[in-house]
Amino acid sequence: MAQHQSTSKGLMEMGLLLFLALSFLLATASSLIDAPLSSCSSKFKTDHHHNHHLNGSGLHLVLHHPRSPCAPATLHHLPFSTVLSHDDSRAQFLAARLTKTSHRPRSPLLNPNAASVPLSSGMPIGAGNYITRVGLGTPSTSYVMLVDTGSSLTWVQCSPCRVSCHDQVGSPFDPSASATYRSVSCSAPECDGLESATLNPSACTTSNVCIYQASYGDSSFSVGYLGRDSLSLGTGGVFPSFVYGCGQDNEGLFGRSAGLIGLARNKLSLLSQLAPKFGNVFSYCLPTTASTGYLSIGSYPPAPYVYTPMVSSSSDDSLYYVRLTGITVGGKGIAAAPSAYTTVPTIIDSGTVISRLPSDVYSALSKAVVAALGGRARAPAYSILDTCYKGSATGLVAPEVDMAFQGGATLKLPTRNVMIDVDSSTTCLAFAPTQRVAIIGNRQQQTFRVAYDLARSRIGFAAGGCG
Repeated sequence: MAQHQSTSKGLMEMGLLLFLALSFLLATASSLIDAPLSSCSSKFKTDHHHNHHLNGSGLHLVLHHPRSPCAPATLHHLPFSTVLSHDDSRAQFLAARLTKTSHRPRSPLLNPNAASVPLSSGMPIGAGNYITRVGLGTPSTSYVMLVDTGSSLTWVQCSPCRVSCHDQVGSPFDPSASATYRSVSCSAPECDGLESATLNPSACTTSNVCIYQASYGDSSFSVGYLGRDSLSLGTGGVFPSFVYGCGQDNEGLFGRSAGLIGLARNKLSLLSQLAPKFGNVFSYCLPTTASTGYLSIGSYPPAPYVYTPMVSSSSDDSLYYVRLTGITVGGKGIAAAPSAYTTVPTIIDSGTVISRLPSDVYSALSKAVVAALGGRARAPAYSILDTCYKGSATGLVAPEVDMAFQGGATLKLPTRNVMIDVDSSTTCLAFAPTQRVAIIGNRQQQTFRVAYDLARSRIGFAAGGCG
């Protein structure tokens, strides 16, 4: 309470202005190259405008790879070394969350008197998270959003962008254009729940508007006002009183998206807020740059899934934990002791590109892949990737890598999920070592159907593509 009062004094002028602005207005509202839209297939063009629908078994949204030339918010020219650098920052941030050492954002919105120099706008990166569209407000306006299983709070950039808004597709959400927006008060339970959702405490304006602070990695963050409004997810899919952040200071790895959809295990996440209607289950298929995938909420398409139990953890119970039990290369187990797989916790994450393995496990995997590839010409290490070869993944016949999980579930990875092209002449093993938290990243998940069944506390995998 003392922290809220102190922050309120520092925000008196700004809080009063925001209250006056919002109280009268009710809200509703790269691969590495950019290809011209004319090169996109008719499927891509259709998905771009009609990317989700509501049916009897749940909600279905279309997902785009963040570097697809036909995604609604494709990246600018971006060296893959930069993608990997920010991917490493995300992995380090997830590890910091587990040890409760993540850093709070430093935003003038929380202390306007401290702002003495101009702030730069957000970087056009958004390197790892997949992309979809949702509608907000009354009337509904469509926004391009990142999808993240490692985050809880959904937020969107809002005008008047009192501190900083990064460049996005379209205009920031305007509360004055919506007939259903309401600010969330500091005494509301959703405000009290922010610390468990964001791992940062809430704050409060003098006009009793709740302030959220969502931090991610590599100094990325969003700070703004907590609000509620209508969420639109396709024809007939309108959900009133959806609670989300109205960002006023948004800086970092968000690309040209309007914001972020949180799918983690927390009562403020999109999944939890829709669970009373659709149940506590979702699934996705993460596409390559040459296709589209999907995010389904409330059901998952039938497929021959193999399941592994969700593992509980007291470190950060909003993340999705699994237990990796073994890896084989070309049908042979790698030279890692069973205990090596449990030296650090393992999470599955949609926003991390490269999977991280405990150091001893990674070393054994790398040696096994090198042995299987025999005399194939090696290439120098590239950023965080140290097992590299000349040529491309399509020209490399790499052995199948099977990742086995508790309960008998196995991810059988073909070459496209084992290797990753870092430039036109080099491909590398798409794994890296860690000493803090193991991560099943999205390169390994691509084109697999992944089902999160929270009701039964299990995660399922099915091969076969996103079609």
